[in-house]
Amino acid sequence: MCRSIKTLRPPYAEQVTEQDVRAAALQYVRKISGFRAPAAHNAAAFDRAVEEVERATAALLESLEVRGSRS
Repeated sequence: MCRSIKTLRPPYAEQVTEQDVRAAALQYVRKISGFRAPAAHNAAAFDRAVEEVERATAALLESLEVRGSRS
């Protein structure tokens, strides 16, 4: 599922931007909802889901401890 979402943690990605996290969140919500772009009556729910997934993704990446990585 979501094969176009790239791994965002070290060592796979050294520099992860907010745009990378947002793109992954958008791809995930598109896949789950089945909408590339939602109809107007679903836009608020779609956008809210993208923001929530984006926040959860950022929190996950910040809390991961990767063994053997250099900080």
